[in-house]
Amino acid sequence: MRVKIIIGKNFGDEGKGLAADYFAKEAEKSGMYCICVRHNGGAQAGHTVDLPDRRFVFSQLSSASFRGFPTYWADSFMPDMYKLSEEIRGFKAVSGFIPDIYADKNCRCIFIDDVLINMLLETLRGDKRHGSCGMGINEAAVRSKTAPLYLGDIADMSAKQLFGVLESIRREYMPRRLDELSLSLDSAGEYGEMLKNKNILYNAAETMCAAFKYVKIKNTDMLKKFDTVIFEGAQGLMLDENNLEYAPNLTSSRTGLYEPARLIKNLSHADTEVIYISRSYVTRHGAGKLLYEDKFAPLAYNIFDKTNITNKWQGELRFAAHGDSGEFAAPVKRDIAENTINAKISLMLTHLNETDYKIITKNKNIPAAEFIADREISGLFDKTYFSGSPFSSEIM
Repeated sequence: MRVKIIIGKNFGDEGKGLAADYFAKEAEKSGMYCICVRHNGGAQAGHTVDLPDRRFVFSQLSSASFRGFPTYWADSFMPDMYKLSEEIRGFKAVSGFIPDIYADKNCRCIFIDDVLINMLLETLRGDKRHGSCGMGINEAAVRSKTAPLYLGDIADMSAKQLFGVLESIRREYMPRRLDELSLSLDSAGEYGEMLKNKNILYNAAETMCAAFKYVKIKNTDMLKKFDTVIFEGAQGLMLDENNLEYAPNLTSSRTGLYEPARLIKNLSHADTEVIYISRSYVTRHGAGKLLYEDKFAPLAYNIFDKTNITNKWQGELRFAAHGDSGEFAAPVKRDIAENTINAKISLMLTHLNETDYKIITKNKNIPAAEFIADREISGLFDKTYFSGSPFSSEIM
C-alpha cells in the first residue's frame, strides 16, 4: 500500500488540490485502487483542481474526485451536510458523475446555528476580526464538547426527527454559549432573529437529511482494501490550532501530521510519503500576523488567484516573502518532531511560473534549484516536486 500525506506548509492556499490530483493521477496511471481522505477542517476548504477543459474548487469532496476515486471523511473531519448537496450538484455539472463518499460515524457535524453564531461573532469584532470564513468550524468544535452532533447518530433520521435534535441543541446549548460570549438574541440583530426562527432550522434539517443519500457510513478499516491512500489536509501548518504564536487567528483543527499519523497506524506495510506544499511565496487569506508582508510586492508579478477572491469574511488575499531557509524549514521540522511516523519527506513548490522559477525570500529571490540545494532544505527533504502550471500533468 502507498500512502501520500499532503500538508500545506504555510497558511493554506499552497496547492493541496493540485497535489492531490497529481497523486490520484499517478495512481490512475498505475491501475491502483485509490481513496482520498479528508481529515481536518470542513466545508471552509477551497482546493482547486484545473484540467485543460474544466475546473472545480473542492470543499468536502476530495481533490481526487475528477479521477473517479472516492472520498473518505475521517472522524476528525467536520462535515456540513447542509452545504454538501450544492457541491455535489456543482461537481456533477462539470464532471458528469457523482463520486462516492464514505464517512466515519463519529464525524462531528456542523449545522446552521454554528454558522450563524460564527457570523455574528465576526461581525461584532469589526476591525479586530479573527479572519474566520464564517462557516461555523470553531463554533461546532466548541459545541461538540458538550452537545455533539455525530454523523452516524443522525444518518437515518427523518427531517422531523433531525429538527427535534437540532431544536433541542438550540434550546439547551445555545443559551449557555451566548452567555459565555456575553451575548443575547435580542441584541444580536438579524442573526438573533435567524437563531430564533424555527422555519430556518427545519429547512436546514430537510436539506441535511436529503444529502445523506450521498454518504455511506464506514469505519477506517475500509482504507485497508485500497492500493493508494491520499490524505488531503486543509489549511496549513501555521494555522494549526496548537500554533499559539499566531493565536487567535487559527483554525480549530490539527493541520499537520497529527491526524494522518494517527489514522495510518492501522494500515500495515504502508510505503508512506509526506509532501509539504508551498507556493514560491507566502499567502494568507484572513487576519493575523504575516511575517515579511512588506518584503513582497505582488503587483510586480503575474499573480492572479481565481479561487481566493476578496470576500466579506476574510477580506483580500495577502502576500509575503518567505524567511531564510532555516525559517522555511522550521515548521516542517516541528511537525515531524511532534509526530512519530516512518516516511519519506518531500517538498512541492508551486506557482513557480509566477516568480520566474525563483523562491521569494526576505533577502533575495533565489532560483528554485539553488534554494533546494541549501543545506537546511536538502537535509530535510528527500525529494522535491516543481509546479509551474495549474495542471498536475505538468508537475516535475
